[in-house]
Amino acid sequence: MFKTIIEDIKAVKRNDPAAKNYVEVLLCHTPLHAIMMHRFSHVINNIGIPILPRFISAINRFLTGVEIHPAAKIGKGFFIDHGTGVVIGETAEIGDNCVIFHNVTLGGTGKHIDKRHPTLGNNVLVGTGAILLGPIFIGNNVKIGADTTIIMKDVPSNCTVVGTPGQIVRLNGKKVRIKLKKAAYKHTNGIKDKLAWETK
Repeated sequence: MFKTIIEDIKAVKRNDPAAKNYVEVLLCHTPLHAIMMHRFSHVINNIGIPILPRFISAINRFLTGVEIHPAAKIGKGFFIDHGTGVVIGETAEIGDNCVIFHNVTLGGTGKHIDKRHPTLGNNVLVGTGAILLGPIFIGNNVKIGADTTIIMKDVPSNCTVVGTPGQIVRLNGKKVRIKLKKAAYKHTNGIKDKLAWETK
């Protein structure tokens, strides 16, 4: 856990030009505090201790304005900019070196069981106010524009998505205009069946 937190601290310095030094980052970067509290509550949640992880999550939300369910899985080098209004649901999964801006929601539709929230690959950037709903899959090296809405649609790797509803406007370095495909998530006794969403 501590190695992961160190990577989170480095991510702040890497992504935030206002972060002058590591002391300032540790003392003043509220979103980092939210991530650190989540790391702690996630460990407790995985141990199986009841109530306490959710209580820590509630305190986290009160102090930082960031709501992260203790069961959410988040990779190393995670960076939240500003933080206020970020919501990350229980079954959300976030890869390594991802960046999320304020007022982003990784939520559910209310129509699924077990896996209900988005999965983000590595090196994903989600802009301010973006809404991602359902058990969808976002590939690696994806940029999602501010105020973009993606509901039950998968996103291939190496692309940029903007608009409401979201559309691919850049894929593998080329300008395009492609509609997103319906989410390929399937349930087999509540377990992920396959990831058929990835563009080959």
